[in-house]
Amino acid sequence: MRIVPRSASRATASSVVVAALALVGIQAAEQAASAATTKAASVVTCTTANTSLTVTEVSRPINHLLLKATNTGTKPCYAYIAPHLRAGADAQAPLPWAEETTPQAVVTLDPGRSAYAGITTSTPEGEGGGTEKTLGVFFADRDGKAISKEKTLKLPNGGVFFNSAATVTYWQDNAEDALAW
Repeated sequence: MRIVPRSASRATASSVVVAALALVGIQAAEQAASAATTKAASVVTCTTANTSLTVTEVSRPINHLLLKATNTGTKPCYAYIAPHLRAGADAQAPLPWAEETTPQAVVTLDPGRSAYAGITTSTPEGEGGGTEKTLGVFFADRDGKAISKEKTLKLPNGGVFFNSAATVTYWQDNAEDALAW
């Protein structure tokens, strides 16, 4: 019969406990990573199918509209870059994006939450223009390409004047930032 000193058996027991705790830690880390991946996979792109859109006139700044997109879906969605807007049914090109309004991150909308884009309709420096009655809205994918079906909104007051200086901001997580430009 082999006799093992108590200190050796305690050391062996300690090693077993440390190994077991390390294994539990690795399993917990794997589960956390799996949960993060599942959560990221459950976020979808905002589209006209999973959001409601409204456009309103604001008192300040002048010649501005506020576009609001509210997530009506059951999963969070990403409002990428900025909306593609078509001022009037005959518009040949979307309004340009105001590059200086690029946010630090993609705006994520949990169900029921909103994103905002400010629209400058005209400035004294702009040329030409006319009163438009509708605003066509497309969402962008992560590469900035227009996606989903166009949603056509009626503009306030029976129409709004747009000229060549019209622009739209990137999506913002609050109305104040969207209208600060």
